[in-house]
Amino acid sequence: MSALEKSMHLSRLPSRPPLPGSGGSQSGAKMRMGPGRKRDFSPVPWSQYFESMEDVEVENETGKDTFRVYKSGSEGPVLLLLHGGGHSALSWAVFTAAIISRVQCRIVALDLRGHGETKVKNSEDLSAETMAKDVGNVVEAMYGDLPPPIMLIGHSMGGAIAVHTASSSLVPSLLGLCMIDVVEGTAMDALNSMQNFLRGRPKTFKSLENAIEWSVKSGQIRNLESARVSMVGQVKQCEGIISPEGSKSIVEGIIEEEEEDEEGSESVNKRKKEDDMEGMPSETQNLLLFLQTKKDHPYTWRIELAKTEKYWDGWFRGLSNLFLSCPIPKLLLLAGVDRLDKDLTIGQMQGKFQMQVLPQCGHAVHEDAPDKVAEAVATFLIRHRFAEPIGGFQCVFPGC
Repeated sequence: MSALEKSMHLSRLPSRPPLPGSGGSQSGAKMRMGPGRKRDFSPVPWSQYFESMEDVEVENETGKDTFRVYKSGSEGPVLLLLHGGGHSALSWAVFTAAIISRVQCRIVALDLRGHGETKVKNSEDLSAETMAKDVGNVVEAMYGDLPPPIMLIGHSMGGAIAVHTASSSLVPSLLGLCMIDVVEGTAMDALNSMQNFLRGRPKTFKSLENAIEWSVKSGQIRNLESARVSMVGQVKQCEGIISPEGSKSIVEGIIEEEEEDEEGSESVNKRKKEDDMEGMPSETQNLLLFLQTKKDHPYTWRIELAKTEKYWDGWFRGLSNLFLSCPIPKLLLLAGVDRLDKDLTIGQMQGKFQMQVLPQCGHAVHEDAPDKVAEAVATFLIRHRFAEPIGGFQCVFPGC
């Protein structure tokens, strides 16, 4: 069973204690607090991990699209980070702090279309071709005709988009490529159960703290430190709706009546609401229930991943051969070697890419173990003389 599939199944199980050493040093201390100490699920701003934020405008046939990027560093190669489906650039926050302290590099973490704070004319077009072009367009908008040396690093869907971008030669100064926990065979198999996984997730959350707590206890993100900054990019406040004035006044009256009677039992309030709704038009009743849900659960997912199913096959089919055909140094980081497909197994034995397995991680490897991923990427950069070590960082070259 792959790490992605394990994450799907684990999300449906009761919470479990965190794995030792599964995150950075700061988060590790928080996760190991003794009995009686309440864990802090409050959100953390991006500015604690990135130096700056920028909205990059890209011109196209339909007008302007705006892509959110978070940046750190001023010298060395650019590490262009692409997140997985449903996540955002903030999933790279803790990794960014870890890699910047090890090698001289620049970080550009991008919110892909339909995700995070990126605003595009057609947010529903999540085809591999369109998103790969987005990456090339953002690089051109940021750096013009003479971009600095760039290494593409992508997790899951973002790893697939990184490969499509590289194979289409959309980044002229590309010097390296890294995929994190995405393998064609495993990804294609996992797609069969993806809809069930998505249906099993909560649709709304009462607060950001509630969303962060769920992400950690469900096993989606095993590192509390990363979850506190990452989940902010995955959920949003429920959007308000415009209703006829009559319906609005009815709704406000019922809500006020329930608030005034807080000391009454829950069942009494429920019966009162049902009695008040009797005789109302069905549309008004549906509106009331909808508003009550939003009152109780003001946060929901930024993107409805279930609606992107038609693009899933295009992200991953043929990915292994595309990855192997890219004529640049390549790195594959996995949470486990199970189901490593035939093409990649042969390619790895032939030395066509470097592979490293990081055990005791979920599918979000770079969030669960940001220090280990940073160490692997830093070693890769130094090995190929793409970057210089800083802060006394010592390379540990893996055996595979």
